[in-house]
Amino acid sequence: MAAFTALSIIVVSQPLPHITLATGMVAVVANLMGGITPDIDQPTAPFWRNLPVGKYVGKTFDRLLGGHRFLSHSVLGAFLFGFIFHYILQVLRPSFPHLNMDIIWWAFMIGYVSHLIMDTFTTEGVPWLLPIPVKFGVPPLKAMRVPTGGFLERFIIFPGLILVNIYIFYAYYDKFKVLIHSYLK
Repeated sequence: MAAFTALSIIVVSQPLPHITLATGMVAVVANLMGGITPDIDQPTAPFWRNLPVGKYVGKTFDRLLGGHRFLSHSVLGAFLFGFIFHYILQVLRPSFPHLNMDIIWWAFMIGYVSHLIMDTFTTEGVPWLLPIPVKFGVPPLKAMRVPTGGFLERFIIFPGLILVNIYIFYAYYDKFKVLIHSYLK
């Protein structure tokens, strides 16, 4: 939800280039993928649970990436996964000439970074400056941070993000209306 909220804020606060409806739809999917990608290092993540052999592949990624909240939760990891996703998009570009791969990449990265920012507010924190093995969190006192999967996250933060999205779509209804009408001709 944080990934979609971040993307919504960018859409309403920045001038957007003309894009096709297909690019917009793929960008939303890429944004949501970016939002879950940092947890690829966790074998019990929903991504792995939904794949037939995900349990085993997830364990491999866990070891390969140094465990949960290690490489994939750092600036280095953001660059690595951003580079990999950019490469994949460049390989796919000739097959999808009507998609703006740059916008899709940015949507993915907005989702990815929003995940890291949200995890910074959790008890565990995030090793932003890996290979320096220090996990950063806000606020600095762990006791004041949000436990992952706890009451606060599930019943206050998640519904709060939904309300923020409702507000954004209500407050910027005219901008979204023009955006949608310009692509649905």
